[in-house]
Amino acid sequence: MSDEQHIRREMLARKFIEAIPHARALGMVLTNVGDGHAEIAMDYDTRFVGDPETGVIHGGAVSALMDTCGGAAVMSHPAATVSTATLGLRIDYMRAATPGQRITARAECYHVTRSVAFVRATAVDDDPDRPVATATGTFTIERPKA
Repeated sequence: MSDEQHIRREMLARKFIEAIPHARALGMVLTNVGDGHAEIAMDYDTRFVGDPETGVIHGGAVSALMDTCGGAAVMSHPAATVSTATLGLRIDYMRAATPGQRITARAECYHVTRSVAFVRATAVDDDPDRPVATATGTFTIERPKA
């Protein structure tokens, strides 16, 4: 992939994130992207707490973060996807995210067929050796019209 193509893929992935109102509302920030990989961070916010007694972020916010990160990984894949949507997403929650800590999701688009992309993702807080959650997903892909 040329530098120009790489820059174009990165811009597409960034626009993908910025166009999703839910991602903006959750404060998601694309921190790294390229060649089928993406990283998105979400700062701790009391508006997204699922358990007021413990201050733990709701699993739905973590799910949205991982889903969005998976889509960004697909959008940045060299297969030249111009659009994507989630077909399926399986999330395994390993533990509660530590209250007050930023959650970061990293996703890899590891295989692409004519119409489906396959993704793996992990979410961590400040302890990167202890995942908060892991996920596998499938995403539709739309290629540019020839």
